[in-house]
Amino acid sequence: MADPFAPPPVNPGQPSWSPLDEYLWHPCDILADVLEGQLARRPVVATTARLQHGDRALAVGPGQRLTWRALGDGSYKRSNIIAFGRPGFVIGALVGAVLGDSARRRRAARAAQPRWVPDGTGEVTLTLQKLHFANAACELDLDWRGLSAVELVTADVFQTSFVNTGGSHTTVRVRTPWASLAFALAAITAFPAHPRLLSRGWLPPDFEQRCARAGRPCRPAADLALRGRGT
Repeated sequence: MADPFAPPPVNPGQPSWSPLDEYLWHPCDILADVLEGQLARRPVVATTARLQHGDRALAVGPGQRLTWRALGDGSYKRSNIIAFGRPGFVIGALVGAVLGDSARRRRAARAAQPRWVPDGTGEVTLTLQKLHFANAACELDLDWRGLSAVELVTADVFQTSFVNTGGSHTTVRVRTPWASLAFALAAITAFPAHPRLLSRGWLPPDFEQRCARAGRPCRPAADLALRGRGT
């Protein structure tokens, strides 16, 4: 399994506490409150996402949706040329039509290959029950228990698969600084035996020590996550 927290090349001028560290520290604090039943002490998080009874927004931030899909189905429109005139003109027209068809066929074949397609940017809301991605054209409302698979691809990319309302299997990525929190919430709720959760791999291996050295003690969310919700 790839390590989403593989260290970047050594840079002597790199600060000891980065924006990523900040976004990893807060999920630990949020998850600790969730798992210890202390959410009541946290301030209310404002969100435009619709919440079900008993749900609560935990974090809001920017995000981008990407979907694993093809841009075409492999079909293309063939040339329909009927040429009249001198033999040289007719031959040239037919050769041009063949070459044009060949180029269109290659483009259609490339378009039929699935790839990660950016669908849009919007606001990501993480709650106890789901991830909501607000975008008028490609909105997502992903209940943790309705997901088929989850993964933390990199420190800022959460990936999941599910069956959409049309009955089709869909795989999406949400790029957000809250990706680690999204993965941890989904795994704790619906994938408690996920290898990355059991190995504490949703956080860098030395994160708690780095927090202590930076004067930002980190609550033991990774250990609490192994015990499950409500302990």
